[in-house]
Amino acid sequence: MKILVFNGSPRPKGNTAAMVETFAKGARENGHQVDVVNVCQKKIAGCLACEYCHKEDSGHERQCVQQDDMQEVYPLLDEAEMIVLASPVYYHSFSGQLQCAINRIYALDKPKRLKKAALILSSGSDHVYSGAIFEYQNSFLLYLGLQDMGMFTAHGKENGSPEKLEELYQFGKSLTDQAGKGKQGGPNPCRGRRFCM
Repeated sequence: MKILVFNGSPRPKGNTAAMVETFAKGARENGHQVDVVNVCQKKIAGCLACEYCHKEDSGHERQCVQQDDMQEVYPLLDEAEMIVLASPVYYHSFSGQLQCAINRIYALDKPKRLKKAALILSSGSDHVYSGAIFEYQNSFLLYLGLQDMGMFTAHGKENGSPEKLEELYQFGKSLTDQAGKGKQGGPNPCRGRRFCM
C-alpha cells in the first residue's frame, strides 16, 4: 500500500516528527511504501479560490495555477491509498502550514486512489484536539469517504515516551491492504469529552 504522510510540524526533531518516524518505520517493515512530506520545509501557499483547477473543458482541470512545491505533492496524492495527517496542536487545530497543504487538495477534489486515513496529533496539554478532529472527520472521512484507521494523540509527558512511540510503531506494523483489516486506531481522544466533535 502507498501511504502519504503530511507532517505539519516545523520542528524537524520534534514530537510530531518522532511519531511520524516510528509509524513509518513500522509500516515500511510491513512492506508498505511511505512518503513523508514535511510541509513546513516546503513552499506551499494557501488556496487562491480562483477556480482555475475546476474550469470545465479548459484542459487544466485538477491543476493548480500556483507553481510552488505543492506541484510535487499532487502526484503523490493521486497515487496514495492512505493519507496520514500529523500535526502539533498549537491553537486547537492543525498547524498553519499543514492547513495550507490541506486546502490545496481542493485542486484535485478527490485523489484517485485514496481509501484510508489516520490522524496523529501532539500537544502540550489535553482537551485541545476538537478543531483538528472536526476537520479530519468532515473533510477526510465524510466528504472523501475514507476509512478511519485511527486517531492517535500525545500530550505532555506522553510526547516522546517509549510507550507512545511503540504504539505508533505497532500501528504501522498492523496495517494491511484490505479494507476493514488492520488496527482501527488508538484510544478515541473524544471519549468522555464534552466539546469534542
